[in-house]
Amino acid sequence: MLFMGAKNCGKRTVCAILPSPMKNKSITIQEYELPIVIHEEDEGFVATCPLWSDCYAQADTIEEVITEMSTVASSLIELYQEEDMPIPLTLKSTSTKQPKEFTVSFPVIVSSS
Repeated sequence: MLFMGAKNCGKRTVCAILPSPMKNKSITIQEYELPIVIHEEDEGFVATCPLWSDCYAQADTIEEVITEMSTVASSLIELYQEEDMPIPLTLKSTSTKQPKEFTVSFPVIVSSS
C-alpha cells in the first residue's frame, strides 16, 4: 500500500492491549480496522480517519504519520473504553493471550518512490 496521493485511503490494523488486573493472568488483545486518509501538506503529512473525527495526526514523513495515527488510535481506544464510549471502528477480532510470550501480526508499511 502506498499513501502518496492526497486522496489515497488505506486501512491499518490497530491493536488495543487491555491490561490484566493481576500478574501472570491472560491479556486480551482487540484488533480494530482503522481506515486512514493521508494528505501531503507543505511541511509534511496529515492523516485523518473518516470514521473517527477525534483520530488524526501530523508528521514529517508518511511512515511517521502512520505510526503516529496508530499511537493516537490506541490511546483513544483506551480512553473511550475507560469512559464507556462507543468506538467507531470495526472490531476485527478479540483474543486472549498469556503475557509471558505470545505472537501477534501487524502490517509494516513502507513507502517507495
